[in-house]
Amino acid sequence: QAVTAGWNALFGMRILLCHVALNQRAKVATLAKCLRRLRYVVILAPNLDTRTPLAPKATVYKADLQISDMDRNYYASHILTLAQHPSETVERLMVRLLAFALNAHEFLTFGKGLSDDDEPDLWQKDLTGAIDVWIEIGQPDEQRIRQACGRARQVIVYSYSGRSAEIWWDKIAPALERSKNLSVVDLPAACVQQIAALANRNMQLQCLVQDGQIQLMGDDSSVDIELVIRRLPISMQNR
Repeated sequence: QAVTAGWNALFGMRILLCHVALNQRAKVATLAKCLRRLRYVVILAPNLDTRTPLAPKATVYKADLQISDMDRNYYASHILTLAQHPSETVERLMVRLLAFALNAHEFLTFGKGLSDDDEPDLWQKDLTGAIDVWIEIGQPDEQRIRQACGRARQVIVYSYSGRSAEIWWDKIAPALERSKNLSVVDLPAACVQQIAALANRNMQLQCLVQDGQIQLMGDDSSVDIELVIRRLPISMQNR
């Protein structure tokens, strides 16, 4: 009986080992099948370009700008680098440059503008980081202007799109009556076209300001600029 029991135990063990072996073979077969599929995917993968496309690069303009502003008693030379956003027109770029000339200061710099909603096109900060001047180009919406007026001591908007700019201002002007530190200035469309004609990747420009008259001069031509004042800060309206 003891011998029979021993043979039965041995037989049972062999059956168990066979089951284990079969299970292992099934797992190996399944793994091999998966690897074959994976190999097929890997072979196809080089034909698929899954890299994130690179963002279009900005176009860099350099300007040697000489400023003689007799109205503000400001005389200086500035070597400027302007990065033109892929969506920015040459007209807008040159309006930015003109805005710098008309508000030039040792602390005035170009912001990220179109590249960052939290920064304006130009701004001037004091030594503590507080924003003295916030400058927007184009037709910012009412909410953005309100936020700017809450963050900066002075906000200036330069619009330049002719009839479109008139419609924009007529629409939002009533809602900005309480924005006491806001100035809105318009550049006639024809004038902007002339300013844009001065643009090149390496510019030599002079800006003269006297008695409200503005002249921007390039190497071969000059533009007389007449600003249309749509709104002045409350503190200057009665002057």
